[in-house]
Amino acid sequence: MIVEIISVGTELLMGSIVNTNAQHIARHLAHMGLDAYYQTVVGDNPARLRAALDIAYARADCVITTGGLGPTKDDLTKEMLISYFGSAPVEDPEALRRLEARAAKRGIALSDSMRKQATVPSGAIVLQNDHGTAPGVIIEKDGRACIMLPGPPKEMKPMFETACDVFLRGKSDKVFVSMNVKLYSMAEKGLPVGESPVADRLGSLVDGENPSVATYAKEDGCLVRVTAAAPTAQEARTLLAPTLAAAREAIGEEYIRSVEED
Repeated sequence: MIVEIISVGTELLMGSIVNTNAQHIARHLAHMGLDAYYQTVVGDNPARLRAALDIAYARADCVITTGGLGPTKDDLTKEMLISYFGSAPVEDPEALRRLEARAAKRGIALSDSMRKQATVPSGAIVLQNDHGTAPGVIIEKDGRACIMLPGPPKEMKPMFETACDVFLRGKSDKVFVSMNVKLYSMAEKGLPVGESPVADRLGSLVDGENPSVATYAKEDGCLVRVTAAAPTAQEARTLLAPTLAAAREAIGEEYIRSVEED
């Protein structure tokens, strides 16, 4: 399955907040063996969100959205996707119960704007929110799937884990395992541990596909990542072991600070 991430929120486009949600989701997709080739950030605008969805579904099977599920007027993601999939809006009883209980606890009436968060697409899987108010949704129709998650990271992260358990993990026939080889910085060991010299030392190892070897320039030193894909994590570790050993030999153990599984 190919998955695309669409982060919804004008505050992301304005640089008011950092998009840590996409980073979190992308890392977990990789570990599950699900391919993700593109990420998009779009503001709180129905027309532009629809256009982003059209582009995403032209190249992906599943779209994960974050943001736009709350009670305010600019929270339009769920309404947009109900329309996009041609679904009927229905009220989820459990989501409504939670909203009513939350309002009662605060001694206030449940407003219409708060109540709209309980509206979901008919036939969808509802992901209840144990850390906030807006439930998430998984909808699948005509070979396309969408997972809608809230924007606040404290709500998104645990809900994404639920989405992985009930939907995403069943869509992958492989897992990825990566070993991170962290090198000393150039200030500590000199030029040979810069990204370009390290890539030269690795030679043809960086041309492999499975396992793959990639170099990354970091502020505190170069990082070499060796990644393998296989039906199980143990098979992936076995597959990458010879390449990891060859990479360590090519770099030189004296330049390696640590080796850890990602």
